[in-house]
Amino acid sequence: MKKTFILTHPKIKRPRLVEAIKHEVKKYIKRERRKTLPKDVDFWDFDCRFGADEATSEVIHPAEINKYISQAETKELASFYLEILAKPGRRTKKPQTKPGAF
Repeated sequence: MKKTFILTHPKIKRPRLVEAIKHEVKKYIKRERRKTLPKDVDFWDFDCRFGADEATSEVIHPAEINKYISQAETKELASFYLEILAKPGRRTKKPQTKPGAF
């Protein structure tokens, strides 16, 4: 998903627009996670970027998307750019410190 969201509408108030955007993002991520995984892949991971526009967007963690959308609302931005791209993720093993230690 690469999209510029507009936070102004003649009839819909800003808080309702923000709720709708958050819902759309949540629905998109949920839909992407339901897709079948390729072989040797453990889960779907996401690369995310957020900014006032595409040129000034910065890399963010997927768990911070709602926080950045809320900040855009408090800063009263007219629009913002959000990019969410799915990528395959693989789990890594934790290093063991001592055998038999819990």
